[in-house]
Amino acid sequence: MKSVHIISVKPVFIPLIYFYIMAVKSVYTTGEAAQICKVSQQTIIRCFDSGILHGFRVPRSRMRRIPRDSLIAFMQQEGIPTDALELGQLKILIAIHEPVFVKKLASMLDSTGHYAVRGATNGFDAGVMVGSYQPDLVVLDAALPGLNSKAICGKDICIHIRNNTATAKVPIICIGENLRKGKITELHEAGVNEFLSKPVDVETLTDRIGRMLGIHEYRKK
Repeated sequence: MKSVHIISVKPVFIPLIYFYIMAVKSVYTTGEAAQICKVSQQTIIRCFDSGILHGFRVPRSRMRRIPRDSLIAFMQQEGIPTDALELGQLKILIAIHEPVFVKKLASMLDSTGHYAVRGATNGFDAGVMVGSYQPDLVVLDAALPGLNSKAICGKDICIHIRNNTATAKVPIICIGENLRKGKITELHEAGVNEFLSKPVDVETLTDRIGRMLGIHEYRKK
């Protein structure tokens, strides 16, 4: 019978600044991805080579590189917490019931490297996430349906955000279609900071989010 050698691995202290640097990068090596996912580098390489984890190879070399959005998609697919990638980023909650638009906006925001994005497609989920996620900004659909699409509750979510001590001052950008002036006034009174009429351009909305959170001022410094 062959003897089995058990290797004991001592815990390694990794400075907090390391995770901050990892959070703001846009492309990772397989070693960095392994550290973030808390798996072996060989596991990351196998997932890369099998197509489970998307990325690219450095020209004229065998080195693999993994874009940040691909790593996030992989971690979400495998149920790996993305907290390490969200460190130092501004948290955005997109509460809109149009999946295609949400995907485009989330992709655009994620590509900047400044934001961690979560989504909700109905009022119940949005209400829960306001408390658990505590976003830095909310993008809200005025026509966001309630649970099981039984009622429209965009205004109610605004009131919920303002009544929550942790999110009372969080900026809210609301989008809507064919709303009368009176309805828009009601949304502002409920706590909406800015209203945009549909159709909304994703790039314009991303720029507006950046301005409201001071990202543009940060870039100028």
